[in-house]
Amino acid sequence: MSEEQKRDNAQAYWQKNVRLMAGLLVVWFVVSFGCGILFVDELNQIRIGGYKLGFWFAQQGSIYTFLAIIFIYAFQMRKLDREFGVEDDE
Repeated sequence: MSEEQKRDNAQAYWQKNVRLMAGLLVVWFVVSFGCGILFVDELNQIRIGGYKLGFWFAQQGSIYTFLAIIFIYAFQMRKLDREFGVEDDE
């Protein structure tokens, strides 16, 4: 593989990585700031287990979402690493 092909491959890898991170950051922002602060009054009209949904998102829903984001990122990066041939062999 020539240096130009390696550079193009690395650039394509980085672009897909940045696109994935940007998408997950948008989800993080919407859940933490949007559901926990901006839309709390609308979400509080709905109750889950006796608690208002806005409160639930601010206290626990955001934590579950953050954990899901971590697992999604790890899974997608493993897939991306395989696609570009840069995975760790363990």
